[in-house]
Amino acid sequence: MAADAFALRFDAGRICLDLVATVDGRLSETPVERLDGVEPLRAWLLGTGLIPHGTAREVLDAVDTTWLTRFRAARDLLHRIVHMEVEGRAAGPDLERVNALAATAPPAVRAVRATDGTLVARLAAAPDCGALLAQVARDAVALLTDPVARGQLRRCEGESCSLVYLDTSRGRRRRWCSSEVCGNRERVARHRRRLNPKHEQNMNEFQT
Repeated sequence: MAADAFALRFDAGRICLDLVATVDGRLSETPVERLDGVEPLRAWLLGTGLIPHGTAREVLDAVDTTWLTRFRAARDLLHRIVHMEVEGRAAGPDLERVNALAATAPPAVRAVRATDGTLVARLAAAPDCGALLAQVARDAVALLTDPVARGQLRRCEGESCSLVYLDTSRGRRRRWCSSEVCGNRERVARHRRRLNPKHEQNMNEFQT
């Protein structure tokens, strides 16, 4: 099934950040779990390119609930590390965990000739969960140890959003993880405040 069928996003700028983005609205009362089953995980792996498009279905069948549990655990680990690095320093034990994940050899990829004559990537063998997690972890290590990339890390300004992304925009003026998602929510909220400023004032007084 296509990745967009599960509302998966691939716009954070790095694979490791795209994995963190599979939970939406972490700071809200009702966070949304995007990896809520094996099929969304398969779609995410294809969407990131960790498993090349065109991979045989029997290869994808290796992705099971054990994979889902391990990828969710890695996601929560990366969420803690990235946010702590943006706000201060990640805890040593968490860094050791991501380093251990990165120590596994990544899967081998082969160039093969497609039916139309073009060269396409294919896995040399059935994917191993640890090997694919290693690719995500290595991406995180590369991101956090690159001063230029670290300097581009931004946290979304959305009220209930905790996503971190790479800001490669001109002038580094990007404010939201997605203009269509959090940016649109902010514009709608701003419009409502203009239409009903008294309601906004009452809400502020109630909260204080």
